[in-house]
Amino acid sequence: MDDDLRRQAAALRALAPSCGPVRLVAVDGHAGSGKSTFAARLAAALGEVDPAAGAVPVLHLDDLATHEELFAWTERMLAQVVEPLARGESARYDPYDWSLRRFGGPRVLEAAPVVLIEGVGAGRRALRPYLARLLWMERSAEESWARGRRRDGSELSGFWDGWTVAETRHFSGDPSRPFAQTLVRECQEGYEWLPGPAQTARSIQAITERECPGPPY
Repeated sequence: MDDDLRRQAAALRALAPSCGPVRLVAVDGHAGSGKSTFAARLAAALGEVDPAAGAVPVLHLDDLATHEELFAWTERMLAQVVEPLARGESARYDPYDWSLRRFGGPRVLEAAPVVLIEGVGAGRRALRPYLARLLWMERSAEESWARGRRRDGSELSGFWDGWTVAETRHFSGDPSRPFAQTLVRECQEGYEWLPGPAQTARSIQAITERECPGPPY
């Protein structure tokens, strides 16, 4: 396991809870940017740094979206996942089957100390108040979509044509990257963790406040 990934995982575990007793950590980015692979590796690292805490659940937003509702899953997410976790209870949601085009049987998401959410829109406006940290996969839309198309093959080219339009529209109205505390860049070996726009903005604000103090009253 990458030592830096393990160190970053330890830092995430040390964050204050953000959703009841849960530290909800979102992994957002363009479709095809590597979110699922990264989330799986991060979950493993989180498990390694604190085995006593148990497995780290990962919620894939593909399980909440549908063919007709690529991004209109906010209410489902809040009602089925966020609200139970905020009460310290296990969440139960019905994952969508993309082959059968219908929801399947219920799946349990434990209210673990850390829960990962990965998928396009994981850092959307409605969810950010419940997040302990927002991570953004730093790969351009064009490169991400090209990777996704190669992965899925020509039989899903029609779906990708519609997806890219929907994703562009979503991030235009509800961008995630400006609010990310961390940018994650995939390298040949491991990942590079960079300060995100939100972290940089806070640092600049803190420096400005120290250099330009207000009136002494």
